Amino acid sequence: MKLKRFLLRYYPPGIILEYEKGGALKTKSIDLLDLSPETDTEELISAIRKSEPLITASRVDQVKLLIVRLQEKLGQQDNRRFCLFKALQAHILPLTNVAFNKSGSSFITGSYDRTCKIWDTASGEELHTLEGHRNVVYAIAFNNPYGRVHTLIGHRGEISSVQFNWDCSLIITGSMDKSCRVWEAASGKCMATLAGHEDEVLDVCFDYTGQLIATASADGTARVYSAVSYQCISRLESHEGEISKICFNAQGSRVLTASADKTARLWDVQSGVCLQVLEGHTDEIFSSAFNYEGDTIITGSKDNTCRIWR
Repeated sequence: MKLKRFLLRYYPPGIILEYEKGGALKTKSIDLLDLSPETDTEELISAIRKSEPLITASRVDQVKLLIVRLQEKLGQQDNRRFCLFKALQAHILPLTNVAFNKSGSSFITGSYDRTCKIWDTASGEELHTLEGHRNVVYAIAFNNPYGRVHTLIGHRGEISSVQFNWDCSLIITGSMDKSCRVWEAASGKCMATLAGHEDEVLDVCFDYTGQLIATASADGTARVYSAVSYQCISRLESHEGEISKICFNAQGSRVLTASADKTARLWDVQSGVCLQVLEGHTDEIFSSAFNYEGDTIITGSKDNTCRIWR
């Protein structure tokens, strides 16, 4: 095997190794999920070298530089405030969902008009229209992992939302039965049931490291849980309508919610404090998302527009 180059992954923190084996170009990941600004880089590099033969003595300085860059990124203060950047007349009927690609350079919208559209984030230009569905497009995503999994049986109502964690080992589902369930992807076994909402669970998500779970409900509240203990960490309460969408920023320090009360709200994960209310839509907000860097937000509404916030 011959190491060709390093690729840096900021969130979740890690280093991608691109190497050549048998004439073919391959990649493998060194995951640094426990990395913090206080981590001893010399000890970490020593541990990496013991488990990864591609990291030779001649590559140590490069690896150290990459780790320091990751630590600097992790140590940055997350005190951004967002303002409206662009509003697009996206579809002729209400939007159901929005999602960024990995780099945030483009995003996709889904609608009751049975189409999806791909947009350039910087210019707001429509790049493609995807047609062919014979009914409402409810769910959209870029580059999701795929594979064969078990049939997951256990909910007593319709399943409204589903998502893999970052390494595809776990699946979380939200249901009209007011509960969420965490499943082991390999076996299909239910690992935990998260109860407590007083109405239907409309959306669920993992953070980028798979350590946190967030849920959004028609009862107008959202919750953040530990994905290790399955205990509730914080309750997010101040929306005046049902919450249809919830997502983490890449750092896992903020949660974004979208509601029927025509607002999106930014929350601190640990305290549950609402940090900012994003106002301007004239009807229900069905969907919202952060870009990969966490410095741009998009919201999609029943008012037939999507808004970009920076």
